[in-house]
Amino acid sequence: MSSSWICVDANLVIRLLVDPEDEVVRRLWVRWDSEHQRVAAPTLLFYEVSNALYRYRRAGMMGPTAVQLALKAGLALPITLHGDPTLHARAIEIAEQLSLPAAYDAHYLALADILGGEFWTADLRLVNAVQTDLPWVHAVGVDR
Repeated sequence: MSSSWICVDANLVIRLLVDPEDEVVRRLWVRWDSEHQRVAAPTLLFYEVSNALYRYRRAGMMGPTAVQLALKAGLALPITLHGDPTLHARAIEIAEQLSLPAAYDAHYLALADILGGEFWTADLRLVNAVQTDLPWVHAVGVDR
């Protein structure tokens, strides 16, 4: 079976890292592995993951050791990071086309578009904003 690309965002990765009982996300990762899918994200991913873990720590939801272990686990995930100039230009185009409030999310959309793959997120707000225009965008745990 030939490999194809799945682009994931920080929302999905955070769910994988901080909620060991989130079977929906874990099943997705197992499925992608068994189907030889390659997982990709913009280099922005681990800036956002680090920030989210820090916010969990500040809110008292995770201790310092748990945050460090989660970050280490996240950095060990088999995710190919992309950050070439084409990606940034395409992200701006997509943000403008879809009237997104910022270009951060558009980087994930642009990468999936460039790679010809699917984009998976736990951000229902983003999915609802773009699903009509981008049928390859999927929400974790939502069938459509």
